[in-house]
Amino acid sequence: MTENGSQTAKFVGVEVSRKAFVAVCLDADGAVRDAFRMKPTAQRQDVRGTVAELINFINQAKTRFGEFQTLGIAVPGLLHRKTGRVAFSTYIPEHEQVDFPAEIERATGLAVVLENDANAAAYGEFRVGAGRGARDLFYATLGTGIGGAFVLNGEVWRGASGFAGEFGYTAINSEGMRLEDVASAAGIVRRTRSRFYQDNTSSLSSLDAGKITLADVVLAARKHDDFARIMLERTGTYVGAAIAGVINLLDVGRIVVGGEIMQAERLVLDAIIKRARELSFAPSFEGTEILAGELGDAAAATGVALLSARTREL
Repeated sequence: MTENGSQTAKFVGVEVSRKAFVAVCLDADGAVRDAFRMKPTAQRQDVRGTVAELINFINQAKTRFGEFQTLGIAVPGLLHRKTGRVAFSTYIPEHEQVDFPAEIERATGLAVVLENDANAAAYGEFRVGAGRGARDLFYATLGTGIGGAFVLNGEVWRGASGFAGEFGYTAINSEGMRLEDVASAAGIVRRTRSRFYQDNTSSLSSLDAGKITLADVVLAARKHDDFARIMLERTGTYVGAAIAGVINLLDVGRIVVGGEIMQAERLVLDAIIKRARELSFAPSFEGTEILAGELGDAAAATGVALLSARTREL
């Protein structure tokens, strides 16, 4: 086998996001043999520029990984299950201008399996991550936005319209405020900035309030900054309350939490578990494990590679 695993390359998954394109190469056993990433430069509204960059990235993967048999692409957006096209995406706002998978298939000569990024990440964690051994799983991703996905009896569960798992839209009060409004990366930063003036003992008070990022909050919390810790613990409390609803309704055996916010893993996860325990039907909670994801930012690429591999079995 070569150093980058090209001789055993079988299935490739690519995740498309604002921050990076991530490619993962799996062998026939589903083990990760190689991975690499690239920072996209095309403007968000430039869908054709995004597609061109993605095609270039896939061609780089072909050179690096060698010949592979299937290609899966995970995108941040909703998909039409019948057409395979992107129905809605804030990352690719002009998506209706282009048949995303068809353009890539024409340019690369590879059949493309397109999947929502949360569904892909859920399947990746289910098969080879923190969900290994579970029959049913709910996956929550906490990042720029908040998403979710179900794997039930070993299959991604899509719901009647194909859009199941929109966890970020969970209402957290009677006024209709959504979980994503307060517990996403943007929500955490917004809450931190709004309370900034109330605690001048925080190390964050030395920063320009308008430039504070999630990374700043996480770093301060790791250094035992009480204000930053409260911001992240409260995030976990919001998420835990929403997860209690999932437990009470579906009684899933495994819940996996991933995404950028899990940089502060223990702090956020402990708060999630505490609140979920308080609000869940006790027997259901006792039968549920709540774990941090194991695959990090390779979860979606890994999952969509595994999903693409299944097309060879059909």
